[in-house]
Amino acid sequence: MAFARRDRFEWQLRTRSILLGRQTLVMGVLNVTPDSFSDGNHFFTPEAAVARALHMLDEGTDILDIGGESTRPGKHAPVTAQEEQRRVVPVIEAILKERPGTVISIDTYKASTARLAVEAGAEIVNDISAFTWDDEMASTCASLHCGVVLMHTRGRAAEWRNLPRLRDDEVLSMVKRQLAERLQTALGEGVERSHITLDPGYGFGKSFEENYPLLAHQEDLRALGRPLLVGVSRKSFLGRTLAELHGGADAPLAERGHATLAASVAAILAGAHIVRVHEVRPAIEATRIADAILNAV
Repeated sequence: MAFARRDRFEWQLRTRSILLGRQTLVMGVLNVTPDSFSDGNHFFTPEAAVARALHMLDEGTDILDIGGESTRPGKHAPVTAQEEQRRVVPVIEAILKERPGTVISIDTYKASTARLAVEAGAEIVNDISAFTWDDEMASTCASLHCGVVLMHTRGRAAEWRNLPRLRDDEVLSMVKRQLAERLQTALGEGVERSHITLDPGYGFGKSFEENYPLLAHQEDLRALGRPLLVGVSRKSFLGRTLAELHGGADAPLAERGHATLAASVAAILAGAHIVRVHEVRPAIEATRIADAILNAV
């Protein structure tokens, strides 16, 4: 099997730039929510969230991605902007007080939350809707001059279980086309190209089986000319694939760690520059092996 060397980029953030492509970066997930798909309410209090953040930093995470609203499948009631901000802003401020210089990403699709988080010190806005759920988000990010992650999402979480099934050859073309459209929209609103990273959005509006053709052909997304962030950590499609090893039931979250590493390495070998994970140390070890392979190309 032949691998292609990754393209290199200078990703411009709010106050600094990061070189992408020489070494895979690890983005650690911190959900400050009572109903997270993966973390439950383990880090819902500011004290617990900060302690978890410091632990991930000690393990070597490059970026902390902080979110205050769950986007788990089947979720219907959105969190208000005010509640989301109440959850995340104090955590951002406390982390930066303890560890100045930490690169923090705010996981939100709300422009008002993005602005307050960046003003509190976040460097990146990670929008799962790629600027489609809040008309003010693109112009807000342009004015903030922050880093941006545009993620592909098909529909809303409450709709995912009822979306029509796509053929294997349709998944990649849809993601590629729609990410290209969102990239052009962002550029048209004044977000500079050097500030933008793209995310294929594994699991977000893709059925269990649809994620694998996307991962198998992810390399084709290089044509969009921007770095790639990939989040497959603990995703449901991994649990479904492991079902036969768990008596026919989807593997529970706690049993998806090895599958997460396997899928993350596959994504890196297919061009991912950043992997978004819940468990930092194992991911760092896995990325070092994947990077050694790519550096031998």
